[in-house]
Amino acid sequence: MSYTAQVVIMPLKELLDPQGKAVLGGLGNLGLGKINDVRVGKNITLQVDAASKEEAKTIAEEAAKKLLANGVMEYFEVTVL
Repeated sequence: MSYTAQVVIMPLKELLDPQGKAVLGGLGNLGLGKINDVRVGKNITLQVDAASKEEAKTIAEEAAKKLLANGVMEYFEVTVL
């Protein structure tokens, strides 16, 4: 069976997010100064062939650990739809 897995990758909360700060500055320049913080990450969609939803999640988590996310600077969350 084929499952869709969503992998959301974000910078660790303890680290600076220069891209987020740049977006926050741009929003302020557009008159949207009530936005207090911006964090920029990645959203990756995987089509996974697996016997079950749990197996699809395990495969997607393995892909995130081994290739998609940098464990030193990022964390990820996997959701199987």
